[in-house]
Amino acid sequence: MTLYMYQASYTAKSMADQLKEPQDPVEVIRPALEELGATVVVAGFPFGEYDVLVVYEAPDDMTAASVAMAVAAAGEVRSGKTTRLLSGQEWLESLRKRKIVTNRKRASRTTAVPDSPSS
Repeated sequence: MTLYMYQASYTAKSMADQLKEPQDPVEVIRPALEELGATVVVAGFPFGEYDVLVVYEAPDDMTAASVAMAVAAAGEVRSGKTTRLLSGQEWLESLRKRKIVTNRKRASRTTAVPDSPSS
């Protein structure tokens, strides 16, 4: 399964409601994510631009898009952001691919024939 990070900022109304009746918002959304085929890996409440951060596993990008739409449709967040996370293995593979591209560019530069002067 692929990892995704979802970051969200609450609306003022949502924050006021949470102050009145405190509850763990991750536990509120967990069943909806599970219905979509996603599983929460870790969640936290960062300081700064976003109020909540959830890392979850999902089978594909369409599921991740559905998660973002479901959260947005609930009307509790004023902004949200989904980021696909590479696994360690995917990161290593991307580094290997980058090396292949770099080596090909170097090879093409050394084999290029310089322009000959016009007669």
